[in-house]
Amino acid sequence: MKYIVLVLALAFIYGACAPSSENASGLPVIGFKTLVEKEVNGKKVVDSVDHVIPAFSFVNQDSNEITEATVKNKIYLVDFFFTSCPTICPKVKKNMKKVYEVYKDRPDFLILSHSIDTKYDTVGRLAWYANKFHINSNTWHLLTGNKEDIYKMSYQYYITALEAEDAPGGFDHSGAVALLDRKRRIRGMYDGTDPDRMDELIRDIQLLMDKE
Repeated sequence: MKYIVLVLALAFIYGACAPSSENASGLPVIGFKTLVEKEVNGKKVVDSVDHVIPAFSFVNQDSNEITEATVKNKIYLVDFFFTSCPTICPKVKKNMKKVYEVYKDRPDFLILSHSIDTKYDTVGRLAWYANKFHINSNTWHLLTGNKEDIYKMSYQYYITALEAEDAPGGFDHSGAVALLDRKRRIRGMYDGTDPDRMDELIRDIQLLMDKE
């Protein structure tokens, strides 16, 4: 049921989003807006604000704490995976590696990959996985932490990540990759299993870097 609700929510989000005139890149800001009350010229008015990823704290493959401060003023990507995944994760990581190779030397670019198998994917296991894919934590953080916090964060990014006994490997998850801007707003969602979508992602990253 949770999976169905999430899929329906994503369909609504993608259908409702449109490029904003104030976004120079032309990429949409994805997510539900929040209504806030503020005072303008002595009068209380209600305004809507974009969905922004809240504060977080996880640990990467080098045992370093990674928080919202780590991504401050950076363009970054997010996905959810687990190292023993028997299905899509290796393909997604292979495709994301192409993006990583293009931008790995940019100080304003990062990748955050959250493990959804926090019991098995220890820091040591994540370090092994990083070595396997020849990636470094200067740019690409493989994250673990409190299980509930990671699952709550998947909802913030609108990415499916669920424990499911009947799913391969015990987890039901998508291969979605989210693109975030310097304000922690979602600016694009991409199928990580599709190499063509990764080419589009590379172009969109450059748009954000050039325009915002």
